[in-house]
Amino acid sequence: MESKKLTAPRPIKKLDESVVNRIAAGEIIQRPSNALKELIENSLDAGATNIQVLIKEGGLKLLQILDNGHGIRREDMVIVCERFTTSKLRNFEDLMHIGTYGFRGEALASISHVAHLTITTKTADSNCAYRACYSDGKLVPPKPGAAAEPKACAGNIGTQITAEDLFYNVPTRRKALKNPTEEYARILDVVNRYAIHNAGVGFSCKKQGSTQADVNTLSTASTLDNIRQIYGSTTSELLEFGKIFRKLEFRVNGYISNPNYNLKKMVFLLFINHRAVESSLLKKTIESVYATYLPKNTHPFVYLSLEINPENVDVNVHPTKREVRFLNEEEIITAVGDAIQERLVGANSSRVFLTQTLLPGAKPIETNTYEAESSIKKSGTKVLTYKHVRTDSRAQTLDRFCVPDDVSNPFNAVSQSNADNESDTSHNFHDSIEGGNAVSSSLKRKRDRNEVRLTSLTELLSNHTMVGCVDDSLTLALIQHQTKLYMINYNVLSEELFYQLTLQEFSNFGFIQLSSPAPIYDMITYALESSIQETENLRPNHEIALIIVNKLVSRRQMLLEYFSMTVNEQGELVTLPLMLKGYAPNLNKLPTFLLRLGTEVEWDTEIGCFETLSREFGLFYAPEPPDFSFQDADDDLMDIDTNNELADINSNAKKQEKDSVLTKQRQKAEIAKYRWQIEHLIFPTLKGQFIAPKSIAESGHILQIANLPDLYRIFER
Repeated sequence: MESKKLTAPRPIKKLDESVVNRIAAGEIIQRPSNALKELIENSLDAGATNIQVLIKEGGLKLLQILDNGHGIRREDMVIVCERFTTSKLRNFEDLMHIGTYGFRGEALASISHVAHLTITTKTADSNCAYRACYSDGKLVPPKPGAAAEPKACAGNIGTQITAEDLFYNVPTRRKALKNPTEEYARILDVVNRYAIHNAGVGFSCKKQGSTQADVNTLSTASTLDNIRQIYGSTTSELLEFGKIFRKLEFRVNGYISNPNYNLKKMVFLLFINHRAVESSLLKKTIESVYATYLPKNTHPFVYLSLEINPENVDVNVHPTKREVRFLNEEEIITAVGDAIQERLVGANSSRVFLTQTLLPGAKPIETNTYEAESSIKKSGTKVLTYKHVRTDSRAQTLDRFCVPDDVSNPFNAVSQSNADNESDTSHNFHDSIEGGNAVSSSLKRKRDRNEVRLTSLTELLSNHTMVGCVDDSLTLALIQHQTKLYMINYNVLSEELFYQLTLQEFSNFGFIQLSSPAPIYDMITYALESSIQETENLRPNHEIALIIVNKLVSRRQMLLEYFSMTVNEQGELVTLPLMLKGYAPNLNKLPTFLLRLGTEVEWDTEIGCFETLSREFGLFYAPEPPDFSFQDADDDLMDIDTNNELADINSNAKKQEKDSVLTKQRQKAEIAKYRWQIEHLIFPTLKGQFIAPKSIAESGHILQIANLPDLYRIFER
């Protein structure tokens, strides 16, 4: 076998300056819309109140912008297209307080390296305008034999910049941008964004040779007027939005669509310190907020303007300045998402529906979502076959927006669970969890039914319509899918749902703050005393509880980082993970949950630990109906004590009756809150985020109990 010949290393050479400049220009000016964005920002920095854009062949043949700003001085025109020349920055420290769009002095230089650039400008104190041509950052004569110096000409105050034959010297880039229509659409998007954000500045954009502008806003128009001008009737569905966050040193304002309005594609206009930027994390957060309100595969309209302390923002991140970095990014994005959630919940405006009046003699249009087809049996009898029903799985009910107390904020719900015991937590703890029930109810049948084969349980749950809970004491609910009615055990489905949410949101949970730290040792001891008796074969309860507490304390860093579960050094539980916004687990199940963390979790292996721990979270967070048996027991004890004191019957009768009324009202409120959580938190999440495992479809926890065509056959008999 012949050995491969080693070649001599190539010498390292410094690139020619023209090559360096062309490479740098390609990073900043990636397409015509990037060039236009830089030029619009220059016009705004110049104080322009009117900006006109003219385009030919998507900006590749001609890209021209005209403004009425303060213009460029004649003596500055010699260096205006050289790299790193700017009037907006003097030293690096100025970046900490930058208040302009431009600061690097690279925009005009980059354009001049990939296009034929012409600048015509006039200042207020100049007697005439001046025009100059540029190539590769330097002055060039407009035609062979002429001087390259700026020439006097007629013109108005302001600046006109013309870029022709963009990327004429970068043929690969030019070929990649071969669709002028797509490039013009990107240019319109840039103009639209800045027109909406800069109320008080008139914008127009049109193709060369066209008599009508595709964008035309007035300098006297408001932000809402500009949105109406560009997006049509969207404004009737918008909510004004604004909030100040002094602790995080920022404010946000803008317009967001209400829950009644949706689009096939999200419109997201984001400005940070008046600079048009992108933020995929913020966009994802906003979409997750709207996911509970909008039908599947639909999106909102969102225009946001964030003003952050300039000292906390780094604008020098991306060559095209489309991304910025700022301090407390995750906290700010979370705060914006929560503020939008609050605004949507507080929006009580009703949607306006347009109706059509039929003219005399006109045939009405079928609007029902069910159809009937006639067929003739052999006997000649006419039969109606019903195919659809009048339901829409995307529809929402009005009570979706009527949030019961303590549901909109899970922190209040958790705090309330402990509030009754604040006076003596150690002594009354057992009373507070006496009604706890960690046993999942299962679906039982009194008679045999035909086996139901579900072709796609995930598809069924994704497109179902919630009918309601079967009984307050059972975890059973009715749902409709197409023409069939099903009864499901939502407790079992919820266990799997929260297990999947634990895996999906791994290390990204929010926090549920307990009103006061809960002693883990006491809760585990109580769980042990309630479940099993001490025997010779088992360690004493206090030893078991101590072992589990030490295990959780030793793993507290991992629990906090990955599951937002805070355990302090004293062995107290401080926080729990926030799985669903607005939802908190039943704290009556907390002692059993903590006990099972010590007995059921495989702490020794990484995969086994995360799998079993996620399963335990699913079991703990799965909803179960409120249990008021401990309250009834207290009432019975009160009756016995009172009967022993016959003389006190009359004096205590009124107090006892009042307490009974309050107890019933409290129970009624708890049931209403529980039902609301099931219908508007659990089932919508099952629709959008649940992947049904095969085991659930085969376990009998979902039963078909009715089919519309079969019912009509019964009626026909």
